[in-house]
Amino acid sequence: MSPLGDEIPIGKVPSGVSTVSSSEIARTRSDYAADVLAAYVPGVIVSDYQGNGFQTNVDYRGFNSSPVDGVPQGLAVYQNGVRINEAFGDTVNYDFITPIAINSMTVMSGNPVFGLNAIGGSISIDMKDGFKYQGFEADTRFGSYGRVQGSIQDGMQFGNWATYIAMDAIRDEGFRQQGTSDIRRLYADLGVKGDGSEFHLNFTGADSTVGVAAASPVELLDEGWGKVFTTPQSTTNEMEMVSLNGNVQATDTLQISGVSYYRHFNQQHIDGNISNATPCAINPPGPSATGACLDNLDGRSILLQNTAGNLITLSGDAGIGEIDRTSVDANSFGGSLQGVDKSTLFDHRNQFLLGGSIDHGEVSFSSSAQLGVIQPSFLVQGGGPFVGPIGEICTLQDDGSCTPTGGTDLSDIRPVSISTRNTYYGLYFLDTFDATDQLTLTAGGRFNVANIQIHDETGLAPNLNSDNTYYHFNPVAGATYKVFDGLSLYGSFSEANRAPVAAELACADPDNPCLLPSFLTSDPPLKQVVSYTWEAGLKGGSTDVLSHQKMTWSVGFFHTLNTDDIINVASSIIGRSSFANAGDTLRQGVEAQINYWSGPLFAYANYNFVDATFRNNLTLSSPFNPFADAEGKIFVHPGDRLPGVPAHKFKAGVDYALTPRWRLGGDLIAASDQIFFGDESNQNAPLGGYAKVNFHTSYNVTDHIQIYGLVDNAFNAHYGVFGTFFDVGDANESAGTSFTDPRTIVPAAPITAYGGLKVTF
Repeated sequence: MSPLGDEIPIGKVPSGVSTVSSSEIARTRSDYAADVLAAYVPGVIVSDYQGNGFQTNVDYRGFNSSPVDGVPQGLAVYQNGVRINEAFGDTVNYDFITPIAINSMTVMSGNPVFGLNAIGGSISIDMKDGFKYQGFEADTRFGSYGRVQGSIQDGMQFGNWATYIAMDAIRDEGFRQQGTSDIRRLYADLGVKGDGSEFHLNFTGADSTVGVAAASPVELLDEGWGKVFTTPQSTTNEMEMVSLNGNVQATDTLQISGVSYYRHFNQQHIDGNISNATPCAINPPGPSATGACLDNLDGRSILLQNTAGNLITLSGDAGIGEIDRTSVDANSFGGSLQGVDKSTLFDHRNQFLLGGSIDHGEVSFSSSAQLGVIQPSFLVQGGGPFVGPIGEICTLQDDGSCTPTGGTDLSDIRPVSISTRNTYYGLYFLDTFDATDQLTLTAGGRFNVANIQIHDETGLAPNLNSDNTYYHFNPVAGATYKVFDGLSLYGSFSEANRAPVAAELACADPDNPCLLPSFLTSDPPLKQVVSYTWEAGLKGGSTDVLSHQKMTWSVGFFHTLNTDDIINVASSIIGRSSFANAGDTLRQGVEAQINYWSGPLFAYANYNFVDATFRNNLTLSSPFNPFADAEGKIFVHPGDRLPGVPAHKFKAGVDYALTPRWRLGGDLIAASDQIFFGDESNQNAPLGGYAKVNFHTSYNVTDHIQIYGLVDNAFNAHYGVFGTFFDVGDANESAGTSFTDPRTIVPAAPITAYGGLKVTF
């Protein structure tokens, strides 16, 4: 069940819609759901902030859906009608979803009935069940960089009952140092049909550990494409979700459907970094020693203490490193209920939808910092003291010594322990009215209420405590007009809102920045983001049954203005940042797609252009940008491009059955350049664009045994998928390097090849 229901034909939806079927998913043989969307949906591209192929972002028309806390989220994502944006930061972990269990994925823009975070659109994932899939399939695969994986799926129907189960496990050493991934996923469904009713109980479980080596200095990548800077970096995720959904045909015209769920999510993150602490001599009173000094952003220097309240002392000449640890434990539950009535209105076909939803999440978050030393391989070796919450204020002398003044202060890298509660309420309606046989009118809206509570569990930072409530009503109106069979016009206007999440509200003070997903501090209140979207376009298609030919196509224009957009702003403290409202931002452009089937041939092509820009003058902190002023500031002007958004994206692919048993195909994904994060003023050369080609082939040895091969990035294109800046001076001083270029990027995977065997019954 989606908030729109399954009854509205795509041809009557007055906005951009792209659907990917299970057969198209099987064609790519992708093991990551986001990659499937990137292959087929015009406005989608994947980016990689963490440096691991199982933790990438979905970027749709310049709006992000990411597994990384700290990335402003702009898409609402549903699995079988359950909103799966995690409670703490609205993040989405696509690695929890095994692609073989997906029946279809639909990307839709401009409809507020999908609730909070749908400012850029929504992604609805419909999973398989035993009514939709019957049979057994086992698949095993081996290939580059130690890849070993296996999967099974099985679906059966017994009269009115049906069962389905899918599971997979993946081990990949990765092409980058410290890039090992271990993925285990399970999805199961039990369904029953009655007279006019259908119910499903399903379970999703996942357990993964991935190496996330993040961005590397470009000069280091020149020495080796897989080299990384400052490790260890890893993320361990666990998730269990149980949901119950169903629908009942209450009358000839009224259908009632609903869903309820419980979800548990646990994440442990380890991140090795260069520390902002520096060695300094401790002057009397007290014995002479070398301590660890930290310059807080309030201008005061402090001598760090450990968790026992004793001053931290250092020995040796190695650079000071820091291992930051975070823990997130979240429990979420909720549900939705809606009714769809298809009674005629004024003797015309009409569909009226009315529904409501509630989503509640409770999160425990903690973080800590442990000092260590930086090894020659950029490995941060722990074993040093854990930094305590309070440091001793001192006066820093010209000779590098620090004289204690007798006072104390909270450390900018102190441990944090908070609890958060978020409750989201929604009430929505949508009416689809056939004014004529050609003209369909749509009107509706959704009223959202979001309450976010934050409580400091340490008792040392009461300014973290807050209780914020956001309200907004989002209307939608549109129309489709069927010019003739195979050609329709559409146009619409919609609003949507995004309330700041707990991870943003607790990190909105530039004087107390956070090392997300590590540290949270006090918060000036953030405004909610409200988007205004206009769309217009054409869509159509044709089918020739006799010649076995089919074609679908669409072309559209979109214009989305965000007010009070939330962005992540860098701090002068290495790796730290804060959130701020950044005025208006605009994302507008065109997209087009075409799909063609003819006997043994399948071909597709699509194109997206998005002009993503700031609309206000802004002064932002970007201390490591080469063009920043003496205070580390850059100056943004209306028309400057948003970071990380390629203006042009083109995809194309073809599949052909050379014989009844042998198929061969290929795909092209290309994107133009993008602005570095931290270069919102657009003064540096952008991160270059790219084009990569993938090939796949399969051969059916028998009706039940298939062998296949995959080659990704067949021409070994070297390109970056994310770029930002780092502190060259501190890196050289702490790690003994001689870097001169502050650019740092996440490299894309080089050529990889896999071979597999699939057995079906």
